[in-house]
Amino acid sequence: MALQRAAAVIASGVLCCLGLATGIARAEDPMYSSISIVDEVRFGFHYHDVYHGFIPTDPAMFRFDQLEDISLEVLFASPDVDAFRWIGSPRPNLGVNINFDGQESVAHLALTWQLRPFASAPLFVEGTFGAALNNGYLTNAPDGFQNLGCHLQFYEQFGIGADLGDNARVILAYDHTSNAGLCEANEGLSSLGLKLGWQF
Repeated sequence: MALQRAAAVIASGVLCCLGLATGIARAEDPMYSSISIVDEVRFGFHYHDVYHGFIPTDPAMFRFDQLEDISLEVLFASPDVDAFRWIGSPRPNLGVNINFDGQESVAHLALTWQLRPFASAPLFVEGTFGAALNNGYLTNAPDGFQNLGCHLQFYEQFGIGADLGDNARVILAYDHTSNAGLCEANEGLSSLGLKLGWQF
């Protein structure tokens, strides 16, 4: 089981990094100068298993004892098609949260919407929804692990960010994965972290 969990973590990280590298290479290639493929890349540190539920309604229940996750994300430009324009032009989001203490890691594929409440301010809010794969226990998890119920889960992320210049930005992000009760167990997994982004 330990070997399978490690392999899943490594595979997720490699796939994400390959996507990142390929996207950056294409974005910088003159051949793609008129087509923006990768819109932004992000890197962050997160508290693992920071809260028990989907919406963090009780700040007193937050746990800040496991600063053990690193995240990598690639946000692609919103496709110039009617289907995406009709739903608010979200950006496809491919990412991974890797836990370096042997606990659960998560890879996700989702859509990210961004809203700027004040046109003159460098602040924005984000919402992300999609699917995630985890390498955790489904049931009978030992102490320190979650009973996630199934490997394929829903993925949600909420963020508050600020521009640090023309390209750099910082985002405080809370993400959650769970199966909405569709599997035998559904303890879910949440993280809270700070991400640095670079927009092309």
